[in-house]
Amino acid sequence: MRPFIVSGSAHPALAEDLARELEAELPACALRRFPDGEQEVEVDPGVRGQPVFLVQPLAPPVGEHLVELLLLADACRRLGARAVAAIVPYVGFARQDRVAREGCPLGAKVIADVLGTARLAQVIALDVHSPVFAACVEAPLAHLTALPVLVEALRPFVREESVVVAPDLGAVKLAEAYARLLAVPLAVVSKVRVSPVQVAVRDVVGDVRGKRPILVDDMISTGSTVVAAMDALLAAGCEPDVVVAATHAVLAPRALARLLRPEVARVVVTDSLPLAREIDRVEVVRLSPLLAEAVRRLAGGRPLDELLAGR
Repeated sequence: MRPFIVSGSAHPALAEDLARELEAELPACALRRFPDGEQEVEVDPGVRGQPVFLVQPLAPPVGEHLVELLLLADACRRLGARAVAAIVPYVGFARQDRVAREGCPLGAKVIADVLGTARLAQVIALDVHSPVFAACVEAPLAHLTALPVLVEALRPFVREESVVVAPDLGAVKLAEAYARLLAVPLAVVSKVRVSPVQVAVRDVVGDVRGKRPILVDDMISTGSTVVAAMDALLAAGCEPDVVVAATHAVLAPRALARLLRPEVARVVVTDSLPLAREIDRVEVVRLSPLLAEAVRRLAGGRPLDELLAGR
């Protein structure tokens, strides 16, 4: 039985690519608004009795896309879909994984709790920023990683003098995995965040003089972390030939302008989030083969072991 791919409005291109990869049905789905702006969805009755995979990254505006995902899941269930799973390549609010100050929420847990109310048979997420989400979501969670596909995209840029760099301490485990798979040394930038768009570097640990850095992280939002790390690396004597890699291209306003300096040779990201246009020096890696393999394994009752994060 072939799965049905149902697309929300957050990333229809990814849903279409996944449906092609799986040779799956992509039923019509009406996404409308009432005059007051309230969301309304309508799913093709053809999903009745079929396994359904909803594709909806929680991209900005996260609240709108989350509500739409919940409405789509409910519509599919009420139509009698055999099972309803959600493919959420990017989980918004996952960075809110701790209560930084009194009066602040634990946003990652809130999103996990809300998804747990949708009675989903499975949630497929990708390189979630915080383990809090993975620990709290009530539905069975397949936490995949884009690490293998990004590593393959980075291989053409690896040189004898390359070094993988974690731009902060939070990215060390991820950078260690990149360094192991690319067979190059590791360096770490120690930084402290001053504001949402400003960070200060304390130290660079590791030999970077004369090296060509490959800066890796799970996401690029404002670009401030990567830029601060790059400045520290250049000051420490690295070559002005930097490659940046991340799973999620969140790209807040002005992030690309901040990031695409002359020293940056290439930025490699996945299509977990939509990019409005092709951008010079930005390479977008397709996730559909990875997601399709996960869907096939789930549909066939086979393990996902080598696709999972943290292995």
